[in-house]
Amino acid sequence: MTTEQLEKPFRVVIPARYGATRLPGKPLIQIGGKPLIAWVWERASASAADQVLVATDDSRIAETCADFGAEVVMTRADHRSGSERIAEVAEARGWAAEEIVVNLQGDEPGISPQLIDQVARGLAQHPDAGLSTLACPLEEAALLFDPHVVKVITDCNGYALYFTRAPVPWHRDEFLRDRTRLPGGVPFLRHIGLYAYHAGFLVRYLNWPASPLEQAESLEQLRVLWHGERIHVSLAETLPGPGVDTSDDVYRVTRWLEANQ
Repeated sequence: MTTEQLEKPFRVVIPARYGATRLPGKPLIQIGGKPLIAWVWERASASAADQVLVATDDSRIAETCADFGAEVVMTRADHRSGSERIAEVAEARGWAAEEIVVNLQGDEPGISPQLIDQVARGLAQHPDAGLSTLACPLEEAALLFDPHVVKVITDCNGYALYFTRAPVPWHRDEFLRDRTRLPGGVPFLRHIGLYAYHAGFLVRYLNWPASPLEQAESLEQLRVLWHGERIHVSLAETLPGPGVDTSDDVYRVTRWLEANQ
């Protein structure tokens, strides 16, 4: 680990709820002999974070996390996003405004500790941003047109212009002729849902109303752009493993974890 990585300490909070729309009880699904949330907690614990917390509103998740040694914070049940849940934690714990908090979603057992460190470092290096996140090159046309894959467009300095489920950038001429391959010379980027914020930003975020764009696309980061804050996007130093979104993902993630332990 470099000195640069150690300059700014940070915490990781893993928001976890039981009532996922597409896969209820997702954090407790057994993968490779242990619950999904345990895999995610272990990834976070292997990072340079000073503290790792699980934030949930469900006693079943809290009890399971306590069994494998995770520190748990109980939160309200009415949060619309993981960022809102983490904002409650930051406010309740009285964290200083400048403290860095990483949001690691509870369905990402394949995330690399290296990426957790990278997103925290990205915020430390771009203090003018409200938050930092990551992206990786998108190289398959099928993924570009998949609404479950979130795309991001950035400016020349790596600040986000927009996040969307739609296929962007749209190559006007090439896509009229062929949508089975991606045109060359276009920066197609897939968003990686890993965020770092300052605790003071999270308190502001908690007080903002949801934006129309956020509600339309079901993407919480659009609230940040709507309210005029900047989001810095770094290219991921390594590719993340698969996440669990639907029941079909469980087998795929299980095989990936067996091959990469």
